[in-house]
Amino acid sequence: MYHKGKVRLDRRTKDLVKRLRKGEIAVIDHDDIDEVAAKSLIEIHPQAIINAQPSITGRYSTKGVYKILKAGITVVDNVGDDIFDQVKEGSLVEVKDGQVLAFGRTVAQGKVLTIEDVQEKLLEARENLKLELDSFVENTLDYARREKDIILGYIDLPNLTTRIENRHVLIVVRGKNYKEDLRAIRGYLQDEKPVFIGVDGGADALIEFGYTPDIIVGDMDSVSDAALRSGAEIVVHAYANGNAPGLTRLNEMGIPVKVLPMPGTSEDVAMIMAYEKGASLIVAVGTHSNMVDFLEKGRKGMASTFLVRLKVGSILVDAKGVSQLYPRNLKAKYLVQLLVAALIPILIILWAAPSTRPFFRLIILQLKLLFNV
Repeated sequence: MYHKGKVRLDRRTKDLVKRLRKGEIAVIDHDDIDEVAAKSLIEIHPQAIINAQPSITGRYSTKGVYKILKAGITVVDNVGDDIFDQVKEGSLVEVKDGQVLAFGRTVAQGKVLTIEDVQEKLLEARENLKLELDSFVENTLDYARREKDIILGYIDLPNLTTRIENRHVLIVVRGKNYKEDLRAIRGYLQDEKPVFIGVDGGADALIEFGYTPDIIVGDMDSVSDAALRSGAEIVVHAYANGNAPGLTRLNEMGIPVKVLPMPGTSEDVAMIMAYEKGASLIVAVGTHSNMVDFLEKGRKGMASTFLVRLKVGSILVDAKGVSQLYPRNLKAKYLVQLLVAALIPILIILWAAPSTRPFFRLIILQLKLLFNV
């Protein structure tokens, strides 16, 4: 196995993919690569990925690196953190088996992952599931005790010009399968015209599909300048103590913002805001909805997410559920039935009209002559 090309480095995979180009070599710092990160890398298709961390640890069943390998991309695993000091952005590197060479010398050494290696780790993850779940529940309960009053109690929400009360709200996170989900509910979106809330990069996802976000919520670390200038109301998610790192960027751009301090993730903030503002239904796209999603998120416990879903659960539905209730295409037999049903009254009216009766008699006569009746 041999690769040679320009290298791109970033400790945050979601930032790296903004600069990475097809055929280049990616250097990441990402243990247990999640499926969202894997998909973004696969879409660019670098010739190789060098990971400073183990791409799959066996703690839980994450299939990100499995999908990368299935896409035909080489992964050199667990080369160590020093590579970020040894290699510069844009420099030329060579990958020979597990060796990474730059400037004529070896700068890192790792293992070339195979499908079989990943399958072994996935089997190991099944064995570890009970231990991981126990730890997950304990951490969740610990966080929940501390955060329950803030999330389940009164929250001082900013005033919005967008009307949410008694309307459907679509919350888009640029998470797993967000593209498939948005395609599946096009009919619903046309009929209901919900309030569009983009969570950070979810605003760009909406624009990608031709929709304009009404509100953008987040810490503003992964949303584009174009989305921020789209005319949407901006709600910056701040920490519970009021510190809002994303506020600096918006102030520098001269964009008016509202600040909402709250623990948890930005998608939690978006859901709570929609719920408290009186939404009749919340439809979620790309959000976290199962244990693997929460573990991939990386925050122990993810208690805020559980608590928020307990609070808003009565009006929360996943986009996949909506797509089942809003079939995109009518079956052919139903279309034929509709056509026949529409034609029958038209034919009756035409037959009864004195001006068209001779025309129908002529057609009947022609048919009799044609079939010798």
